[in-house]
Amino acid sequence: MPEALYELVNGEAPEFENPVLLYHFSGFIDAGHAGGGIAEHLLENLEHTEVARFDTDQLVDYRSRRPEMRLSGGMFTSYAAPQLTLQAMRDDGGSPFLLLYGPEPDVRWEAFVAAVKELIEHFGVRLVAGFHGIPAPTPHTRPIGVTAHATRPGLLPADLLIDAELEVPGSASSLLQYRLGEWGQDAVGLVARVPHYLSEAHYPQSSVSLLRSLSSATGLLLPVNDLLEASEEAEQQVQEQVENNEQVARVVQALESQYDAFEGGTSRGNLLAEPKTLPTADEIGADFERFLAELDVGDDRPDE
Repeated sequence: MPEALYELVNGEAPEFENPVLLYHFSGFIDAGHAGGGIAEHLLENLEHTEVARFDTDQLVDYRSRRPEMRLSGGMFTSYAAPQLTLQAMRDDGGSPFLLLYGPEPDVRWEAFVAAVKELIEHFGVRLVAGFHGIPAPTPHTRPIGVTAHATRPGLLPADLLIDAELEVPGSASSLLQYRLGEWGQDAVGLVARVPHYLSEAHYPQSSVSLLRSLSSATGLLLPVNDLLEASEEAEQQVQEQVENNEQVARVVQALESQYDAFEGGTSRGNLLAEPKTLPTADEIGADFERFLAELDVGDDRPDE
């Protein structure tokens, strides 16, 4: 039974009327820590109350993602158990919303999705929105683009939707949206296109662009100031690295030319669906190996 996968922490639902549910699961693709950065930012900047907790012992493969334990004075003193929780929050305008955040389930995806559906019904959720980042052949000197997908037309502007036929690896997040669409629940997914050479770094600018698109798609007034400050610092670090490496600068210039050519084309989706000739993977890897080794953007905490 799906209800066995979670427990309601505070009994009755908060006095929310048709809230939005935001969600992000760590462990799958999240270039630039774009989605994880948003979730952490919201938890750090908004008051929140835990309203539901999933039993991660049934969902997480500990051997593939071993939780951290602390050894001190000859004895184990702590265990960082993975946490997948549903938090109740209010945005800067006082509107209610929910945030589901934690590690992506390794197993029992269908049971997990059914459990989330029960929570959506329990709290009267009107719209569900997921978010993450993907690597893309774009330069850091241009705006971070955001593309999207939705369970039905009309939820998002048509020019924001991914205009391509693609086969992609499945994820718990994608399955959740797919099933919600089958059940008639409004749901959207927002995807930030992050410069591929920064995909392994914590790149706050990707979270800023994604957060703004998330606010627009949901109508929530989500705070952004702290992320803006972090992104300015990160941009300065990246630019200094580029200016000090001629090879990296040349690759960035090539990406700028491609980006500008596509932006002058007919479709925003083309950057994702129909990339033109780039430097080879070996060339990019060689140029950026030293760049990434020296770069320190944001903190380097691993995903849960």
